[in-house]
Amino acid sequence: MDIASLAGMLLGVVMFVFGVWSNGGFAGLRNMFDPASVIITLGGSIAGTLASNKLKDFIGGLKSISLTFQEKQLDPASAIRHIIDLSNTARKEGLLALEEAANGIEDDFLKKGIMLVVDGTDPELVRGIMETDLTCIEARHNKSIAVWEKWAELGPAWGMIGTLIGLILMLNNMDDPSTIGPAMSVALVTTLYGSLIANWLCNPTAAKLKVNNSMEMMMKEITVEGILSIQAGENPRVIEEKLKSFLAPAERNDTSENGGGEE
Repeated sequence: MDIASLAGMLLGVVMFVFGVWSNGGFAGLRNMFDPASVIITLGGSIAGTLASNKLKDFIGGLKSISLTFQEKQLDPASAIRHIIDLSNTARKEGLLALEEAANGIEDDFLKKGIMLVVDGTDPELVRGIMETDLTCIEARHNKSIAVWEKWAELGPAWGMIGTLIGLILMLNNMDDPSTIGPAMSVALVTTLYGSLIANWLCNPTAAKLKVNNSMEMMMKEITVEGILSIQAGENPRVIEEKLKSFLAPAERNDTSENGGGEE
């Protein structure tokens, strides 16, 4: 589990509750809840987000929140070491020897590239096929991200709509001045809900999905460059140095563990 996402959301709830409690106690917490405001803000923003997307994309986008709590085992240094091992095999035994090595590869993207190389596919065609696959994966990710970004955009807008509705109703019923304060409070609650939807739920979810997408895309770019370098018959040490450029300086020494650029 990605503890950062879970801890961040829980900490947000704690900070909100503590802030309200420290100023208003139980009464303050009760004042933060208004069923009509929930329906207007939450329901309206969801309706607007649904109207902005295809139903399949909308449902897929909502389901993608589970990905923010999953800790994907993406280790670029380990992936580079694996590619270097494959390059050593190809250099010593030839490209056809990679067919047997591919049987033990769990990464479908890497396995697909290796099999294209084994089949003698033209390097430009290999690059084209794999980059098309990469582009399509990123496009699917972006559809899910777009759902959360649209919801983050519409949440505060529907909160403002709810506030305007409350103000209109309040101004039409000002015979009793004692009701103005409570009515104004309820009107502002919808703005609060809209801000919470955007800044506690939607924006953090979209941001984490972007982080996951960037990491996965980097892993796949490493794979593409590694496979093409193997196909070109480059020295394993040269391949290692090329792929290490994707990593932060502090991570580059990890690629030399358990082997590395042998000849």
